[in-house]
Amino acid sequence: MIYQVDKLKDNKTNPVDNNKYDSSWLILTLMDSDENAAIVGADNGGAYTIKISKSANKNWQLAVGDFMEYCNANHFNAVVEISQEDYNYVLNAYNGHSFREQTLRDYEPRILIHSTTIENWILIQRDGMLKSWNRLKKEKQILEEQPIGIQLGDPTSFSDYIMFGGGVTGEIVVNSKQSGKIVMDIDTEYQTGARLYFDARKMAEDGLLVRDGCHQKVKEVLPLEPYLVWAATWDKIGLSNAISTPRKFAEASDKQFYIVTRAQL
Repeated sequence: MIYQVDKLKDNKTNPVDNNKYDSSWLILTLMDSDENAAIVGADNGGAYTIKISKSANKNWQLAVGDFMEYCNANHFNAVVEISQEDYNYVLNAYNGHSFREQTLRDYEPRILIHSTTIENWILIQRDGMLKSWNRLKKEKQILEEQPIGIQLGDPTSFSDYIMFGGGVTGEIVVNSKQSGKIVMDIDTEYQTGARLYFDARKMAEDGLLVRDGCHQKVKEVLPLEPYLVWAATWDKIGLSNAISTPRKFAEASDKQFYIVTRAQL
C-alpha cells in the first residue's frame, strides 16, 4: 500500500496507525539538495529511507514511480513524502514505464558493477552465476548470520537480490565484510577480490533488471553468461599484489576495463 504524505512528523512511527515501523515499511522522501543526489539508510529504529533530490535528479519522477511500483509488487507498505502536486505529476509521468521495463533508459548506466571477495569469486566461477545472500545461505555456502548490509540499515528483503554499485561502493562492502564492521575509509588497506562488470542493457532486455527507486538489482541469481563483460582482479590490472585500497583498486580496475573494452562506465 502506498501512503502519500506532505510531511512526515516522525520517522519512528508510521503515519497510518502510529505504530513502530517494521520490515514491511519503506520510505521515500523527495528533497532538494545540490550536494547529494540520493541518500539511503535507516537509523534509530526508523524505516529504511530513500531520499531523492529533486534538483539533482533530472528523472526524479521515474525514480519515485519505480519505488512505488516496486513496493506494490512486493507487498510493502510505502510512505512517499512528497507534495500532492508532485505526486500527481509522478503518476502522469510514469505512465508507460515499469520498475522492470525491458528497455534500458537513456540516463541509466550501460555497465553495472558488482564486487566480491576472492573466495566468493572462486565459487561464482564454479557455479557460473552470482547468487543473492539468501540463496547462498539456503544452500549453506556462507556461514555468517546476516549480510554486512544489515549494519548499514538495509532491509532484510534486499538479501533476496544481487546488488550493484559504481565507484568505490562495492569495495567498501568487500572491505567491511572482511573487517566484520562497516569501514567507510576508502584509503585503508584490504585484500582485493574481484570487480565484475555486467551488461546492463542485456540484463534489462532479458527481464532481469529490477529498479527500486535508488538501486538497480537482480533477484536471486544472475548467470555469468551472457551478462559478464569483464572481471578485474589485482593481477589483471597491474597491481604488484592483492593488497590495495578501495580507491586504488576501483580506479585501476575501471581504467583497465576501458582499455580492454573501450566501453564507457
